[in-house]
Amino acid sequence: MAMAGNTVDTTKFNPQAVLPYELRLLDFQTAMQDVYDFFRDVNALLTKKGLRRLDDMLRPAIMSGVLSDMMTASLASHSRVLTENRFFNGHPDLVVQGVYPDNSVKAGAEGVEIKTTRKSGGAVDTHGARQQWMCVFVYGVDTTSEPASKRRAMSFTEVYLGQVTVDDFRRNPRGELGTRTATLHKEGIQKLRRNWLYKL
Repeated sequence: MAMAGNTVDTTKFNPQAVLPYELRLLDFQTAMQDVYDFFRDVNALLTKKGLRRLDDMLRPAIMSGVLSDMMTASLASHSRVLTENRFFNGHPDLVVQGVYPDNSVKAGAEGVEIKTTRKSGGAVDTHGARQQWMCVFVYGVDTTSEPASKRRAMSFTEVYLGQVTVDDFRRNPRGELGTRTATLHKEGIQKLRRNWLYKL
């Protein structure tokens, strides 16, 4: 039996969305489909061997990291002017080609930061408040339906892309062992949500 996969619903995109850096809704559609196809292919192989789906094996934080990296790489391959930031853990994830030497910058201003989360509405922690274009992919994973072979494929449910400033963030208190983070405050998240790209 073929492993079920997802197909991006093209009717759920917002044709009024503002897109910077020559981005197109088609770039997002194709990048999302790339990820769907990858999960379908990998999960088909895993389940054929009697192993758990990738969705079930990965912890939420790891899953978000994997999806962020995949969306960054796929958007870079489809974008007309953006490419991956070659600086390890550099910001933003996607930079405008040719602006920074070797397309590598530790902390740049020209590009798009990519985030993924399971939280509906797109609220996500960042490592610092910055003025930036931030893109948030909200996704859902079915890890509870039984039998596991019948679980729904991972799906993107919301995508937001907004230009935010340092003043749009609140600083989160840091625990004894934690890293300081920042999250968009109420007005900041409303600004991000106004420019939604995709909603199921």
